[in-house]
Amino acid sequence: MAKRGVEEVVVVSLEEKGGAMAVVVEEKEQKEQKENEKEEEEAHPYAFHVSGPRNVAKPNWRDLINSSWKDTNYKRSVIACFIQAVYLLELDRQENRTVETALAPKWWMTFKYKLTQTLIDERDGSIFGAVLEWDQSAALADFVLIRPSGAPKAVLVLRGTLLKGPTIRRDIEDDLRFLAWESLKGSVRFKGALEALRTVAERYGSSNVCIAGHSLGAGFALQVGKALAKEGIYVDAHLFNPPSISIAMSLSNIGEKAGFAWKRLKSMLPSSSEPQADCDEEIKDNSLKSWLGNIYGDKASMGLKQWVPHLYVNNSDYICCHYTDPEGKTEENEANKESTGPTNGQVAAKLFVMSKGKQKFLEAHGLEQWWSDDLDLQLAINKSKLISRQLKSLYSLPASQVTKRPR
Repeated sequence: MAKRGVEEVVVVSLEEKGGAMAVVVEEKEQKEQKENEKEEEEAHPYAFHVSGPRNVAKPNWRDLINSSWKDTNYKRSVIACFIQAVYLLELDRQENRTVETALAPKWWMTFKYKLTQTLIDERDGSIFGAVLEWDQSAALADFVLIRPSGAPKAVLVLRGTLLKGPTIRRDIEDDLRFLAWESLKGSVRFKGALEALRTVAERYGSSNVCIAGHSLGAGFALQVGKALAKEGIYVDAHLFNPPSISIAMSLSNIGEKAGFAWKRLKSMLPSSSEPQADCDEEIKDNSLKSWLGNIYGDKASMGLKQWVPHLYVNNSDYICCHYTDPEGKTEENEANKESTGPTNGQVAAKLFVMSKGKQKFLEAHGLEQWWSDDLDLQLAINKSKLISRQLKSLYSLPASQVTKRPR
């Protein structure tokens, strides 16, 4: 009997040990799984430390003396990182990443910003934009007592087309909208971005706010920024690889060439009293335009003086390369110069052009190039035909439509 009791105790003891070992093994497996997930996240090609900028320092106490944000290269690189964060916000959502494994936060936290709002496309629930604001509490941890000079208080960033199943349909829909009409105002994204930008501009003042976008997002950013400029709200704008191809633009160019050819043809025909009268009317009309331009010129170009977007294009990118097409001088352009373009040395936009020779499209259109170390940019002022065309409505605004708002 005693021997049997001893055997039962031994069996119970072994069962307890087996249960304890099972718990230990399970905990070990969970730990290994977490470590594998962490390693996978760290090795992910979109992780900040893998594909982010190498020589762009995070804010520190030295920025109190000499702000890095005053360096145009630093500013361009950081804003491009913010746009990358929006792409990753949507990818994190699609891949069900947790707070611990999310890729997006590092792309703004490194520069002491925080996410305060995500812009959701109500058609498919995708994230197409975000509002990032200066994070003073995070900055204090690195002894950055105040926001560095030149650093925006808030940045509205908009992503471009994401060729992934859950969002590709709506992205392509807006791409086709721009291709057909050269306008994005009919999209729900335009309305959402406009409301978000107006809100932060009213909260912090337009001089402390920035809007930025890449590809399709740059198209939205340009049109949203222009819409606010017409209201007298002028925000800093940075547009990477903005779309420059549309059927509407092509048809307009054909129409302009046909009209110019017809005028040339009419000038070669024998003159008569009726055409001469038309010519006299045209001269009077141009004289009137010139006279009105002298009176209202400063007020009519008020939006232009205040809003100068920054455009970043690559010559090898067929989506945005048409921004580098020069504005040709024709008799028609010269006649309409005062009403359709910048005058008195004003700058319509700052166009930064990168040319590395022949590149593959994905490389030339990619966002990563704009924070690379070997970036070689050339600045072209306001000789772009497409910029003049897209900002034409700002140049020709009647004085009554330009409304100055307190900043």
